[in-house]
Amino acid sequence: MRNRVRPYAWGSRTAIAELLGDPSPAPHPQAELWIGAHPADSSVLVAGAGPGDGATRADAPGRSLVEVIAADPVGTMGRSVHERFGARLPFLLKVLAAAEPLSLQAHPSSAQAERGFALEEAAGIPLSSPQRNYRDSWHKPELICALTEFEALCGFREPTRTVHLLAALEVPALDHYLGLLSGQPDEHGTRALFSSIITIPPSTLGPLLADVLAACVQRVKRGDEFAAEYRTALALGERYPGDPGVLASLLLNRITLQPGQALYLPGGNLHAYLAGVGIEIMANSDNVLRGGLTPKHVDVGELMKVLDFSPGDQPVLHGDPGIPGEWVYRTPAPEFRLSRLVPGPDRREITHPGPQVLLVVDGSIEVADGRDTVVSVPRGRSLWIGAHDGPVWVSGTGTAFRATDGLG
Repeated sequence: MRNRVRPYAWGSRTAIAELLGDPSPAPHPQAELWIGAHPADSSVLVAGAGPGDGATRADAPGRSLVEVIAADPVGTMGRSVHERFGARLPFLLKVLAAAEPLSLQAHPSSAQAERGFALEEAAGIPLSSPQRNYRDSWHKPELICALTEFEALCGFREPTRTVHLLAALEVPALDHYLGLLSGQPDEHGTRALFSSIITIPPSTLGPLLADVLAACVQRVKRGDEFAAEYRTALALGERYPGDPGVLASLLLNRITLQPGQALYLPGGNLHAYLAGVGIEIMANSDNVLRGGLTPKHVDVGELMKVLDFSPGDQPVLHGDPGIPGEWVYRTPAPEFRLSRLVPGPDRREITHPGPQVLLVVDGSIEVADGRDTVVSVPRGRSLWIGAHDGPVWVSGTGTAFRATDGLG
């Protein structure tokens, strides 16, 4: 497949370019490589490359994956996937390369997305409007698997630890906000504290942030228990001065993923990716509710309806054994399943009744079908395998990520 790069300002100039074998550093930031059938940037299939007519040549002409699926939705998607999701690939695979922090954000549940989309459609808000919250009626659970060390903020921390973190700053102006959580150390207190922080008037927020960040500097110098969290707030404060998301970041779990580890983010999970390169898979949706660390539209009222304030540690996924040489990151999302595949020299069957995408991130793998057609997929290239492509086998000493639906 030939895939599109999204050049957002927070992207890396080296990670995606080096993965694709392009000149590095790239002339502009490269934030995401989209692999799938999203209408805004569909992958393009190049004919004659093997199973599913995938592509290994970046410069060859071909057909968009959206068009290929539309021409034969049942054959390409499989009957079960088509019955559940229609003529629409339910997942989108990405390479995400963050050189700078992304916005603080959450995604709606299915019911919230359907309601929000219907209301904004009825109100006549154009899909292109920056004030639009819901661009489709789908939810957007997602999973990020680290290719490099990957830093993230994810979900609300256990309340008593947050109280300890904030109290250790010894900032008198924080006492009022701290009392909201110390007096009710549960999801209700977490909601009250976050709501108060995200709506602090600018005239009050400026001096408060200045005091908090000055205290963070001192705690980092002392090497306090929460030095990593304080250091993150300082970095965000420098990049987003006067943004309430800087203060809100101190309420969230700060997580460092090692390569091969993953996080699952269901609807309502407040998160921000800070730095690193990872493989991201998500339900094929554009719905994002932002909570700060961005100049883009922030709808606090709608965000509060979407957020899940249940506090606690976020489980890190290591991958469960699948077929030999495969580690599966299991989630409850029916739209997707991601696995890491190191097949080895012997052929391993990966036949699946639904659609599949393979992305090679190291070395190369060979993919064979029932017609003995074999295609070699090198590092940085991807392959589409439709449900109707029959039995499929893989081999090789490379590493690939395998994306399928989550129905099986």
